[in-house]
Formats: sequence, C-alpha cells, structure tokens
Amino acid sequence: MDLVLVLVLVVVTIALVFDFTNGFHDAANAIATSVSTRALTPRVALAMAAVMNLVGALLGTGVAETIGSGIISPPGGANGLAVVLAGLIGAIVWNLITWWFGMPSSSSHALIGGLMGAGLASATQVHWTVIGEKVALPMVLSPLVGFGLAYVAMLAVLWIFRSRPYQRTMRRFRWLQTVSAAAMALGHGLQDAQKTMGVIVLALVAGGLHEGTSIPLWVKLAAATAISLGTYAGGWRIMRTLGRKVIELDPARGFVAETVAASVLYSTAFLFHAPVSTTQTITSAIMGVGATKRLSAVRWGVAGNIAVAWVLTIPAAGTVAAGLYLVLNVVLP
Repeated sequence: MDLVLVLVLVVVTIALVFDFTNGFHDAANAIATSVSTRALTPRVALAMAAVMNLVGALLGTGVAETIGSGIISPPGGANGLAVVLAGLIGAIVWNLITWWFGMPSSSSHALIGGLMGAGLASATQVHWTVIGEKVALPMVLSPLVGFGLAYVAMLAVLWIFRSRPYQRTMRRFRWLQTVSAAAMALGHGLQDAQKTMGVIVLALVAGGLHEGTSIPLWVKLAAATAISLGTYAGGWRIMRTLGRKVIELDPARGFVAETVAASVLYSTAFLFHAPVSTTQTITSAIMGVGATKRLSAVRWGVAGNIAVAWVLTIPAAGTVAAGLYLVLNVVLP
C-alpha cells in the first residue's frame, strides 16, 4: 500500500482517538454541575450529554473549516501528514496528562498547540493572523465574558427569586438543569467535534484525497460518533474538580453557569467560527456564579491550578508535537 495512503489512514484513526479522548476529557464540562447538584444521576447525565454531543456535532462546520485551513498549511504528501500526525499526538498526550491529574484544561487549545508546534518544527506555514484573531483573542475574552455574564445573571436570579421559598425554588432549578446541561452538551459537540473534522480534512487534503475546506458527510458522522462515545465513557476525575473542588454549587447556580457557558459557545461557533475552549468557558462561568456568594466561596487555589494548566496547554502540546515531528522526519523515508 502507498505510504501516503497508509499515513492518511493512521492520521484519521489517531484523529478519532483524539476525538474520543476529547469526549471523556470534557464530559465534565456538560454535566459536572447537574451531577453535583443531583439534578441528574451520573449515567443519565452522560447518556444525555453523549446524544446532545452527537446532535451538536452535525449542526455546523464553521469551526471545522477554521481548524482545517486557518491554523497551518502543511505541504502535500508524507511530510505534511507527519506534521498533522505529530500535532494530534501532542494534543492527546497533554489531554491524558491533565485528565490524570483532574485538571480541566482545553482539548481545543491542546490541538491548536500541537498543530502549531509541529508546524514550527517542520517550517510549515503557520497562520499567525488567524491564530491571533480566532484563537488568542477568544482564549482571553471567553473566560472573562463567561465570568462576567454568569456573575451578572446570577445576581439577577437572586434578586428575582429573593422572596420565593428556597427549597421549592431549588427544586425547580434542578429540573431546569436538565435543559441547561443538554444545551451545554450541544455546544460542546458544536465546538469540539468540529475541530476533529477539520483535522481529518487537513489530512485528506495533504494526502491528495480532498480539495477545499468542505467537510464530507462521513467525516461529520465519524467525528460526531467518536466524541459521543468518549463522552459516555465519562471523565470522573475532572468532574470532581469542576463539580465540587472549585465551589459547592446549588441548582440555581448550576443552571446559570451552564446557560451562560452554552450561550458563549453558540455565539462564537455560529457568529465568529472561533474554536473557543468549552473547558475555560464553563469553568469561568462556575467561578462567576460562585463569586455571588462571596469571593472567598470560590476556592481560588484550585482555580489558580486550573489557570496554570490553561497557560501551559498550547506550549506543552506544541513541544510534544515538535519533538515527535522531528522523530517522524528521521524515521519516514
């Protein structure tokens, strides 16, 4: 079999493995708050999140096209496929490391960092303008927007329901969390599954099997299925961090955090085609609703550790990917 075709098959397989790890790494993003408030049982929440991830993955292609053509432009043939493969493995390694330590880092930024690192190591063209506008700027703004909107929205909810019976109100918000958790899972599929679609198309183009940035139907279905299966597998370590360690959430705060985070994901995907981090968005929203209790209610030490993982994600994944590319460049003919 032709080496290029073999590499295409390997890259597509590894991309779907990354998609699976993305699903179980980020399962907590969608359901940690609803599980921690006992709005949903863990298995019911995971099943619902898996279905909504599948649906969300099929709703658009804007983010996929940004990843597929806007981060790097690898050359055709085996060398270009080695760049994509190294980028994927760099992202997977960082996902597994942060999952092991229960740190909710960004799978999106791990993938982007991996592609950038492999691109730099191979002297591949890196699109710095696109990265600045659609990666760096949203990376800074989305957590700030998530925190600010969640804080303001929670204050509004507290004022509106200030004279209502607490237990009855919390029970109703617990029901509403089923809807907000589903919305968050839909947003995760809309954002994260599309990133894998973009990488697969990048590999197909490098292998001479596809032209342009359009996403074939089989690529959409494969990526959507992989992330859904990964989501159902669950990411319990990170779920404990988001659901309990940052702050103890009540159903009202869980509902507001999920609703705000989902809104940010939808707007960035549909309006700007920007691959934002679902992890950063939900984590910052959780901090925002938590700060309405009092600033000390948020465990800022845990939040600081999460922030360190965020900062390290792109350079760490990029370093692993760059090293792997150098090895592949020696091994491949």
